[in-house]
Amino acid sequence: MAGRNVEVINFGVSGYGTAQELITLRNQVWQYSPDLVLLTVTTNNDISDNSQALKKTNQIPYFVWRDERLIEDDSFLQTRSFQSRNNFPGRAGRWLRDHLRLVQAIQQAAFAVRVMREQRAAKSSEPEKPTTAPQGPVTPMDELGVDNLIYREPSDPVWINAWTVTEQLIKTMRSEVESKGVAFVVMTLSNPPQVLPTSASRDAFLQRVGAKDIFYPDNRIAQFCRREGIAVRTLAPAMQQYAQQNNVMLHGFGRDIGNGHWNVAGHHIAGQLAADEICKLLANRKSE
Repeated sequence: MAGRNVEVINFGVSGYGTAQELITLRNQVWQYSPDLVLLTVTTNNDISDNSQALKKTNQIPYFVWRDERLIEDDSFLQTRSFQSRNNFPGRAGRWLRDHLRLVQAIQQAAFAVRVMREQRAAKSSEPEKPTTAPQGPVTPMDELGVDNLIYREPSDPVWINAWTVTEQLIKTMRSEVESKGVAFVVMTLSNPPQVLPTSASRDAFLQRVGAKDIFYPDNRIAQFCRREGIAVRTLAPAMQQYAQQNNVMLHGFGRDIGNGHWNVAGHHIAGQLAADEICKLLANRKSE
């Protein structure tokens, strides 16, 4: 790829699951005539975002798996809140938020205050930490949170359905992309616990959530893609190796280091790994 000009267009939107990404592909991507479509998967919440029962909002579109096929659920269009956002006052308010920095600053300040209050409330209500590690597997009843349940093989119908819908969305996206003669690649990213620098921290996390494989969601997606003949790459294992060798946190900032989104180091190594994997894949396609 050296010496070639490459144009990258990012269609990622904060909060989108795979369902909304498929809709974005259909409605916005093709006018740019891409040579390759890269679907990145953040297993931390993308699978749960594809299930209304787990996402717990009726304000977005979903797909449901019914009669061995995906069916789009656009019932959010009929909700009162969606309709109010799209009437004249709602559109005017959105325009003000999108175009006036003062309104954006006030909105961000209000959000920051709300987050601080929620953090203080959560800290004050946090139970005393036990002096010994819990014995036996941890269950969802222990209030692990949706994000942490992704490391456990699903056993209840809601999670089984969320995984099925996600896998079928990936398969559908591949079919639609390749039908246009365009390359399609799935790439799983990393979650904070997966790339903690020390194995002891990762093992403690696995024990707490009652899981065995910290790469379970990545491996499951990779296995599904390989069965379906879909090109797939996983970044988390290599990022974990980098974090351990360099004793560096790849997620989080300041007092929240180790949590949240990639920091500068995380973006740097992820970008290098992703670029290398894409170049290898394109080189292999060219030689075939």
